[in-house]
Amino acid sequence: MQRLQDRVAVITGAGSGIGLATAHRFAREGAKVVAVDLDEVTGAKVAEEVGGLYVKADVADENDVTRMYQAAFDTYGRIDIAFNNAGISPPEDVSILDTGIEAWRRVQEVNLTGVYLCCKHVIPYMRRQGKGSIINTASFVAVLGSATSQISYTASKGGVLAMSRELGVQFAREGIRVNALCPGPVDTPLLRELFAKDPERARRRLVHVPLGRFARAEEIAAAVAFLASDDASFITASEFLVDGGISGAYVTPL
Repeated sequence: MQRLQDRVAVITGAGSGIGLATAHRFAREGAKVVAVDLDEVTGAKVAEEVGGLYVKADVADENDVTRMYQAAFDTYGRIDIAFNNAGISPPEDVSILDTGIEAWRRVQEVNLTGVYLCCKHVIPYMRRQGKGSIINTASFVAVLGSATSQISYTASKGGVLAMSRELGVQFAREGIRVNALCPGPVDTPLLRELFAKDPERARRRLVHVPLGRFARAEEIAAAVAFLASDDASFITASEFLVDGGISGAYVTPL
């Protein structure tokens, strides 16, 4: 499919996981990819692989965000898609009883303020051309509670979901669609490392997934490509769940 032919897509957190898979998916569908990542090695590598542009940026830094969009516009002349995907989930973010204020603030700065800044500074480009698609990475934890809490991460993703809904409504008649992608647990290097250290933690989560496995990053990327494309032209202000059925489950299959 070439649904994104010649469209310019800015992807934050493009160096690994969902961002990496989406960069490849977008490129296969014809997009010009701007790969944004703090890690220069992985960011530059994915940009080279997809024939795109690498920009080093911290999404929690407003100057970096304005610079990355300016670089994308200066290189390609427009911005059609913003996949605001960069996020963190540090080990010190746990129960509210144990999470310190500095850990709380850092997660909020990257996961929520970062999405706020990315939306704030890309919307003017999209208004100018009268069209655009913004996909913000929230999470299934934005709609579902967990006893194994990561309190700041969960709160940040709830904020992303609410903000995406509001922006989707506010800018709908200007041709700008804004949706919140809500993935379930994804088989990424970070998750594999975490659960390799603690198999019981993995088992406790897997039992709740009706499909009986974690998502592949490529499966989430397929959903992002759909939301970015005109196939999703009547979808905005949506919480787009790609969670293997977790949020719809009460008792899962044996």
